Amino acid sequence: MYNTCHNTPNMYQTSGPDHDFFARRCIWVNGPVIVGAGPSGLAVGSGLRGQGVPFVMLERANCIASLWQNRTYDRLKLHLPKQFCQLPNFPFPEDFPEYPTKYQFINYLESYAKHFDINPHFNETVQSAKYDETFGLWRVKTVSTSSSYPCEVEYICRWLVVATGENAEKFLPEFEGLQDFGGHVMHACDYKSGERYRGERVLVVGCGNSGMEVSLDLCNHNASPSMVARSSVHVLPREILGRSTFELAVTMMKWLPLWMVDKILLIFARLILGNLEKYGLTRPCLGPLQLKNTHGKTPVLDIGALEKIRSGKIKVVPGIKRFSSGKAELVNGEILQIDAVILATGYRSNVPSWLKENEFFTEDGIPKNQFPNGWKGNTGLYAVGFTKRGLSGASLDAISVAFDIAKSWKEETMQKKITVAARHRRCISHF
Repeated sequence: MYNTCHNTPNMYQTSGPDHDFFARRCIWVNGPVIVGAGPSGLAVGSGLRGQGVPFVMLERANCIASLWQNRTYDRLKLHLPKQFCQLPNFPFPEDFPEYPTKYQFINYLESYAKHFDINPHFNETVQSAKYDETFGLWRVKTVSTSSSYPCEVEYICRWLVVATGENAEKFLPEFEGLQDFGGHVMHACDYKSGERYRGERVLVVGCGNSGMEVSLDLCNHNASPSMVARSSVHVLPREILGRSTFELAVTMMKWLPLWMVDKILLIFARLILGNLEKYGLTRPCLGPLQLKNTHGKTPVLDIGALEKIRSGKIKVVPGIKRFSSGKAELVNGEILQIDAVILATGYRSNVPSWLKENEFFTEDGIPKNQFPNGWKGNTGLYAVGFTKRGLSGASLDAISVAFDIAKSWKEETMQKKITVAARHRRCISHF
């Protein structure tokens, strides 16, 4: 799969932490390097494995799907039916429920990696990836911490697949006075359960799917959550007439224009959920599907939070003006006495921090070309997991990427064989 160009360890005994030395290695990869071992990376890996293309997969964490394993709350379930969340060439087990739990999904991903014999290099963080114009190759520099000594490694390859996705890093907006708050503050990625918040007044910042679910979980553990709805949001029932709302929308889009599907969804939402504005939740001007397509903003699929909002157990409040000791002042002048803050403020791409390239990705680390044309760049660069269309979008891009790389790899491999054969014939002709 790959060859070591040189291996020059510098393991000297030192007298202190300021004198660390690194082992440095350079490795040629006869195939692509895939950065990220989440669902996107695994989907690409399975496609390449099926085409017989070797690859190296790099993962900074110590496990596959670290976002799911380490940065999700206990009650999480897939928001969409399982048929829309499975990866290529490997369906969910039939005995899984329609909406698998986070633990079932992790089990599915681990089975996926085992089935396709995908073995990532864990604890290996990419420091930089740069295209070498002179040689027409990618140079991917990493630091591996899998052994007792950190080790710098440089991978040289023809193709680079960025599969770190849209949710690589938690997004932490700045709030005036938050440092003076004095209570417990955490991002939703570190939230596991409302057990520790029993009897506490908790401010949940954000009203997307995570904000809604965290607020619901806090309620179920007898906490008193207030949820910040700074901007408008589409809330839809998870199911309509016994069918998944998402599945229904996908079916209607085969026959109807998007704007009409949006209209129908909003009519159903009004009939089933009622008028949400009186609870502080206003709808955007654009329809839910159009908003998702143009701005990547996912509608909330209600799984019980609205019932708690109607009953007053979850209080919806407007934006935050500033924090102070034990308090939050809202933009409407209201003062909330609170014990803790949970920031359900989302995630962002980390691509700009390590990929030295500015043609394919935006400053925010998202491909400039929108789905379905955002998976392929120039010079052997690819992206998977940036479609803003969840696991189904990632799977579609992964299939395209694996097929495209396999085609190039086979052509180059065949060309090398022809070249070697020609040299061999020339050598024979001299005798």
